[in-house]
Amino acid sequence: MEAPNFWDNQDKANLVIAESRTLKAWTVPYAKFRQSFQDVSTLLPEAYEIGDEALIAELVQELDAIDKGLSELEVRKMLSGELDAKSCYLSINSGAGGTEACDWALMLSRMYQRWAARRGWKVETLDTVEGDVAGIKSTTMRIDGEFAYGYGKSEKGVHRLVRISPFDSNAKRHTSFASVDVSPVIEEEIAIEIRPDDVRVDTYRSSGAGGQHVNKTDSAVRLTHLPTGIVVACQNQRSQVQNKETCYKMLRSKLYEMQVTERENALKALGGEKKEIAWGSQIRNYVFQPYTLVKDTRTKYESGNVAAVMDGDIDDFINAYLKEFG
Repeated sequence: MEAPNFWDNQDKANLVIAESRTLKAWTVPYAKFRQSFQDVSTLLPEAYEIGDEALIAELVQELDAIDKGLSELEVRKMLSGELDAKSCYLSINSGAGGTEACDWALMLSRMYQRWAARRGWKVETLDTVEGDVAGIKSTTMRIDGEFAYGYGKSEKGVHRLVRISPFDSNAKRHTSFASVDVSPVIEEEIAIEIRPDDVRVDTYRSSGAGGQHVNKTDSAVRLTHLPTGIVVACQNQRSQVQNKETCYKMLRSKLYEMQVTERENALKALGGEKKEIAWGSQIRNYVFQPYTLVKDTRTKYESGNVAAVMDGDIDDFINAYLKEFG
């Protein structure tokens, strides 16, 4: 990286930097935890000897932080898949439930944005289709961060909400569904052939923010890959050409993910892998009334703190999944 000609090939340089960041994501935290543990090991006996209760409490708190950090690294160790270290695209589609389901999709969108913010990741909304009355019918966001796909892939599936609907004047309980899909962001060149005859291209007027230019032209683009049924859309760019380029990048990423997943599953089958890895029709239940509970149907992990979960505190659910199925 310090070579004078390092930036002569910018694409190659960016790949090297990305690989360096991936390695540092392991080595830097480990070195930090090791040094912190050595410091605590030195200071704690002295604190007990002089009876400094405040210092003891501070050091014990530091030990708890080290333990939590090492547990996080232990979970990350399970993210050894070919695509796990990459950033991701996360899409949400409202399901059965009408306006209630659209509102639920919006709530999930906020939850994942807050989850990403907690981790210091960057979020960019690529496409959003507003609901007829409230909420959103669908949205796609790009989450940039180390191992965003490795962590995010555990969220694939249908999320079910049970609550008293704010849109029902009779205050009845309603059940709503929304599906979440996650795919890796592939920045490097990949050998994925997409035949023009296999893709249907639709253009439409953007419904999102962007000023008069966006709202008055058919700048938004939707691609449908006919052989697989994969649909991708983008409307956040001002140019139809830019939106189309982003769509093709997302489509290639999804097709590449399919190839890698098929290859990994084949290797697991050859190795006698007994664990079934399948996305059920319902992976998690969020109950707001008559009691509060969020429960994962795959791992049985649960939390009664619904407010914290909806504020993006979902790492315990993700870690439980990775420990069982990673």
